[in-house]
Amino acid sequence: MQESNLFKVILETVSKIPKGKVATYGQIAGVVGTKDARKVGWALHTNEDPIKYPCHRVVKKNGSLAPGYVFGGPDEQKLILLSEGVVFKPDNTIDLTNYLCDSSDLQ
Repeated sequence: MQESNLFKVILETVSKIPKGKVATYGQIAGVVGTKDARKVGWALHTNEDPIKYPCHRVVKKNGSLAPGYVFGGPDEQKLILLSEGVVFKPDNTIDLTNYLCDSSDLQ
């Protein structure tokens, strides 16, 4: 798959993450059929419509926020997630057992 097509598929997949849930970079990569979670990050940096493609709902595999959130950094990302009902643990990570979106919802 060409990279531009892959990025479109990644963004479409991100659009399926429900409010109040998150997905990991690796989870998105697996759903779209690539082994490189970094490509998910690259695709999210091309996002021009954060309402349609809620990239703030994509987090690292340990539930932490990536420092390069394109729409205001991790502090802004956290505020948006909190407003959607996602709760952070004292170590500033998200409990993925409670908030991780099921991969089947992203198909």
